Amino acid sequence: MSEIAWRRVTAEDFPLLQRWLAEPHVHRWWHHDFSAEGVERDFGPTARGEEPAEDLLITLEGEPVGLLQRSRIADYPEDAESFRRIVDVPHGAMTVDYFLGDLTRTGEGLGTAVIRRLVDDIFATMPDVPAVIVAVVAGNTGSWRALEKAGFRRVGEGDIPPDNPVDPPLHYVYRRNRPSSTE
Repeated sequence: MSEIAWRRVTAEDFPLLQRWLAEPHVHRWWHHDFSAEGVERDFGPTARGEEPAEDLLITLEGEPVGLLQRSRIADYPEDAESFRRIVDVPHGAMTVDYFLGDLTRTGEGLGTAVIRRLVDDIFATMPDVPAVIVAVVAGNTGSWRALEKAGFRRVGEGDIPPDNPVDPPLHYVYRRNRPSSTE
């Protein structure tokens, strides 16, 4: 796989995020307002450092290809409660979210490689994170298959309000634990 990198999203990236969020394959699962005002509302606080999460622009060989988000589950109490209704959430656990903005980049293993690299980076740079836990709407087969290929295992399923109101609330919850020193 070519060189995958990321950097924090800045306000200068908002027009690109608008374009990606409007793409049907992204908008289907990331049901965001993709107007300039909506992108500023949803991504501005994180870009300005006012939120504890990170929004990261994925690049492949220096070319922007998608978005990553990572955050500590406990930093968002409503989300933490949704997770805890389904699975055990250890102190310090993180969650991630992701999309590839260009449809032609999907289906080639890039998403899996990005997820794997992001989680490896979390474990390498954040020694207090015991696990990464991700909830995926059950109908988003591509997303949960990418998680499985990136070393996650399904640990539960249950109802969480979906981002897109057309989806039923059933989500699959995946987890990847920090590797032990003996693995």
